[in-house]
Amino acid sequence: MTKRVLLAKPRGYCAGVDRAVVTVEKALETYGPPVYVRKEIVHNKHVVETLTERGAIFVDEADEVPEGALVVFSAHGVSPAVHEQAASRDLRTIDATCPLVTKVHQEAKRFARDDYDILLIGHEGHEEVEGTAGEAPEHVQLVDTAEDVEKVTVRDPSKVVWLSQTTLSVDDTLIRVNQLKNRFPDLQDPPSDDICYATQNRQVAVKAMAAECDLVLVVGSQNSSNSKRLVEVALQAGARASYLVDYAREVDPAWLEGVETVGVTSGASVPDILVMDLLSWLAERGWPQVQEVTTANEKVAFALPRELRKVLASNDLKGSVR
Repeated sequence: MTKRVLLAKPRGYCAGVDRAVVTVEKALETYGPPVYVRKEIVHNKHVVETLTERGAIFVDEADEVPEGALVVFSAHGVSPAVHEQAASRDLRTIDATCPLVTKVHQEAKRFARDDYDILLIGHEGHEEVEGTAGEAPEHVQLVDTAEDVEKVTVRDPSKVVWLSQTTLSVDDTLIRVNQLKNRFPDLQDPPSDDICYATQNRQVAVKAMAAECDLVLVVGSQNSSNSKRLVEVALQAGARASYLVDYAREVDPAWLEGVETVGVTSGASVPDILVMDLLSWLAERGWPQVQEVTTANEKVAFALPRELRKVLASNDLKGSVR
């Protein structure tokens, strides 16, 4: 029996997550702790714990932040109501919303201005969905399940558009879109794809290797939508079993019984050190051979939030004057 590991590439951090995590790190360096963060900066247990140790304080709402303090908004985006709440408490804000989420917010605002009914495909209760819907609450209806498709009511079937959460399964979203189009033949598509490049790329990489895998291990947290989708995609694409773990120590050795090929990947909010830990764990148990399966090379990078860039630039200037 030839034991091997297939390692998906791309995997792990996307540009939006990298930007958000670096934003909190730079804010801590620049202003010193504490730096408040509304919600988890990204949906990853290890990242949140590491930043907490460095002096970040995670809160659920802006009204938990002391008046006049500094608060960072997470990568998932916030509604205008949250910005207003922060302003009313005189909070200094740094908005680390992923630019690809901001794009969906802009689409929601534009279609609301043109008086469209907006059908937002996404998971109920997810922070990103709450932020996007909050841009135009009177125009947006959430579509999560097939039952939701049947419940939707629109004012004018010729003025309906669908948008989506950026971290969904591409295949599942298309199923939902087709169900909506059966009800509303004139349903318009978003001007550009809402599901983010990183979510799509990670799903494509898993699909490329899943059929060869007896087991696919996805590193990611339970509240990470895109990580959970990778488990589903692996099973749909032919993996015999697939599980989501935060850390190598969470792997049940029983999962490895009778397994030759283990596939490994990670969600878009997962630092690669956790994947390397898992590879070491597998090597110690007889899976030392790792073969990377590459389906794309990502070169996307986003600039830091404007509020932080200004401060860092003026600090650089002061440093050069000295």
